[in-house]
Amino acid sequence: MGLTKVWLKTFTDGLVRADQVVGVSAHQTPALPGKSVNWLVDVTLAVSVGSGGTAGWEVNALHRTLIQTRFEPLGAAEALTELLARLHDTDPAGLITTRITKSRVEFTFQPFTAPASKTSSENHTSS
Repeated sequence: MGLTKVWLKTFTDGLVRADQVVGVSAHQTPALPGKSVNWLVDVTLAVSVGSGGTAGWEVNALHRTLIQTRFEPLGAAEALTELLARLHDTDPAGLITTRITKSRVEFTFQPFTAPASKTSSENHTSS
């Protein structure tokens, strides 16, 4: 069925639909003066992004950060891909969140709750 009703919460950008994810990676940020080095867990999306300047047009893969941490997130990419694989054939609807616990990156799937159905009297106004 796919993951069209599963969303991943990103670090700062909002939500990304899980069926658009084509890659998961963990990497260090570059060392910059005055900034500490961090590790990022990113997803690569099935769309590209472009930008242009005087040198021409450049197209790159679109990445979104799920979490930032000071320690190497060993096994995080594998854990997320395992969760996505388990959810793939079950037609789920919900949100995947990322958090750090005891120096580990963890992913949690939270199913959406069904809204209460309205009775027919709530759907009509009286005259």
